[in-house]
Amino acid sequence: MAITSLNNIGIPTTNAAGSTQVLLMPKLKYRFRVTLLGFGVAAATELTKQVQDVTRPKVTFEEMALDVYNSKVKLAGRHTLENVTLTLRDDASGQVQKMVGQQIQKQFDFMEQASARSGIDYKFTMRIEVLDGGNGALVPSTLETFELYGCFIQNADYGDANYSTNEHMTVALAIAYDNLSQFAAGATAVSPIGGIGAAVGRTIGAATTGASTAQG
Repeated sequence: MAITSLNNIGIPTTNAAGSTQVLLMPKLKYRFRVTLLGFGVAAATELTKQVQDVTRPKVTFEEMALDVYNSKVKLAGRHTLENVTLTLRDDASGQVQKMVGQQIQKQFDFMEQASARSGIDYKFTMRIEVLDGGNGALVPSTLETFELYGCFIQNADYGDANYSTNEHMTVALAIAYDNLSQFAAGATAVSPIGGIGAAVGRTIGAATTGASTAQG
């Protein structure tokens, strides 16, 4: 079978002959990296090495309904950034427990029953990167980055112990955040392109604003 026949494995984009497009390589779920910046007391990569899984951001817009004559018009209201979940393997050396505990203690001092003065005292940045599979001498390339700003631990679940399983212990964190940006392959944190946070031009529709239009 000629390799050119692989060009026919795809979806025809029109009804014309030869319009089938070759499939694009998808991003793979297991090729990712999570980095927490400003988490806990000291900068470290211990949590990055112990990540088991993470959920990507979910954005939801509230729906506003305007009741009019015989119908309704629906508009997008305020948005909600739902918490992301980060599951960590609980290592035998106790590094995960230590760093998570330090972050929680920054948010609220349980010994002294004292709160942080302001959010800037404990909030951190979370970076979720999708990688291309490179490793070792072959430097990995980032295909996509989500940066979450103003993060804090909303819930920490230390899991359970169980005689009847062979599973490892985990610590699951529900992380709340204030804002986010999405960066495409090759972009840096100061140059968002092609995703959430990118500069997108806006147009004003005359029919919506009620502006008059010229009559011929």
